[in-house]
Amino acid sequence: MAQETKQKEKFDFNVLTRLIKAGWKYKRLFVICVILAIVLAPLGAILPYLVKNIVDDHILKFDIPGMYQISILFIFLLLVNVGLRYYFLYATADLGQSVIKDMRNEIFEKIVSLRLRYYDQTPIGTSTTRTISDIQAINEVFTQGVITIVADLLSIVAVLAVMFYTSWKLTLVCLLLFPFLIIATRIFQKNVKISYTKVRNQVANMNAFLQEQISGMRIVQIFNAAGRQSKKFKEINHAYTGANLDSVFYYAVFFPVVELISALCLALLVWWGAADYLKGNVSFGALVAFPLYLDLLFRPVRMAADKFNTLQMGIVAGSRVFKIMDSQDSIPNKGKVVKEKLDGNIVFDKVGFAYDEENFVIKDLSFKINPGETLAIVGSTGSGKTTIINILNRFYDIQKGNIFVDGTDIRDYELSALRKNIAIVLQDVFLFEGTVMENICLRDKSIDPEKVLRASKDIGAHEFLEKLPGGYDFVITERGNNLSVGQRQLISFVRALVFDPDILILDEATSSIDPETELVIQHAIEELIDKRTSIIIAHRLTTIRHADKILVMDNGRGVEFGEHEQLMSMENGRYRELVSLQQSAELI
Repeated sequence: MAQETKQKEKFDFNVLTRLIKAGWKYKRLFVICVILAIVLAPLGAILPYLVKNIVDDHILKFDIPGMYQISILFIFLLLVNVGLRYYFLYATADLGQSVIKDMRNEIFEKIVSLRLRYYDQTPIGTSTTRTISDIQAINEVFTQGVITIVADLLSIVAVLAVMFYTSWKLTLVCLLLFPFLIIATRIFQKNVKISYTKVRNQVANMNAFLQEQISGMRIVQIFNAAGRQSKKFKEINHAYTGANLDSVFYYAVFFPVVELISALCLALLVWWGAADYLKGNVSFGALVAFPLYLDLLFRPVRMAADKFNTLQMGIVAGSRVFKIMDSQDSIPNKGKVVKEKLDGNIVFDKVGFAYDEENFVIKDLSFKINPGETLAIVGSTGSGKTTIINILNRFYDIQKGNIFVDGTDIRDYELSALRKNIAIVLQDVFLFEGTVMENICLRDKSIDPEKVLRASKDIGAHEFLEKLPGGYDFVITERGNNLSVGQRQLISFVRALVFDPDILILDEATSSIDPETELVIQHAIEELIDKRTSIIIAHRLTTIRHADKILVMDNGRGVEFGEHEQLMSMENGRYRELVSLQQSAELI
């Protein structure tokens, strides 16, 4: 995961409003949390007041039966308070988990709908962070954020109200040092926020480094770079540890300061209260109850800074998540045309395309493929071969010209209806963790296993795949690392054929396969391309000898188009030059 771009972390009320609206979807649970916050505030403040009554009205008056009665009431209210607080914490956690469950689904659906350009420009770790870490931070908005902060504020108001009712003089004495607590809390909140930001940035650095090193471990070991990389990791780890220690330092200072202020306040209360008690201005019960009030008053203030930081971090995380959700960087899917089967007539009409909207990699390209024909696209690296299939599938939208399939502009097709009729076999095969069968079907339960077996036999892959331990139930590890290149390519080919495409695209599909496996695939290609429109992209020109037409690309332009013999007859032709260069290389 690459280091995330630093952003100024402001408290965004618009994001908070959107998060609250997301919580309001669970209206009943949301209302329960709010009601519990309101009920718990006065309930907690009543308990010290009952202690005052027990002392003044019963203990000092030797009213034992009355003391028992009010003590039973005290215990009952205490148990009710404990029970409601438990349910309040559980309900806020339930609300938070419900919201982030929905948001995870929404952001994943959004991510899979984004243009490939987004993935070209965005590190994988960023999307992972948005889907996992940032979503989890949003959960804290509900469990440790807005609702609990409101509950704490209501508790402070209720406690102060009861304190003033009990003794306004002692309350003012208690509040003499309160401004120092507010100042200390504010300083703590500001510095911890900065330290949290540093920790988060260092975590991003560490994750990015780890992901890169683990992915490239083969290169690290081949070039004996483990020692150097370990030294670099130690530097990153040291910076991360330092950032964490900074945050620990502020906690280590803040909480003793709060305890000191609390102790001074208690000492002042005892000193002043004792004098007033001796003068008859304050009851003994009030003197006993006020230390309990102080704890109820200081506790939420002490935690307010931490909770506010948690809330703010959740707001920042929410803004990042909403930025992706609000992104318009998706392929427009406004087409209405849906066809169960395509004839496979493809026309490129003066097509121009640029990945960055400026530097065109496809320039004024025009050609036509008739239904059932096979087109081979050749050219040097970077000539635009793979880009052609990317824009045909609408992974990217073109800026100039038109592309027609069966006489209809591809932008007029419903996107999934277009793509389900086009299958691609890539040179770099990506396999998911799971069984061979799951990778072929991509977990589409509507596909009959018998269909998979038939496709595998047609392609000649069945014998290879059955030799695996467990056959089609063989569990593939991440990226198919426990399979050979040839086995991965065969699975990819069967995967494409199972979906029975009307247009088949092979992008360097045999370039990394051993000769034995290539013979199997070549035999399958010869049988299968007759049944559908096919596009073959290959560097090895021997793999396209059965193509009906050949398109020669050079620097984004189609410089030659025709049959093999026709292009070979062209003196100084680009195709003839490529064939000559490859034959010379093979002789060497």
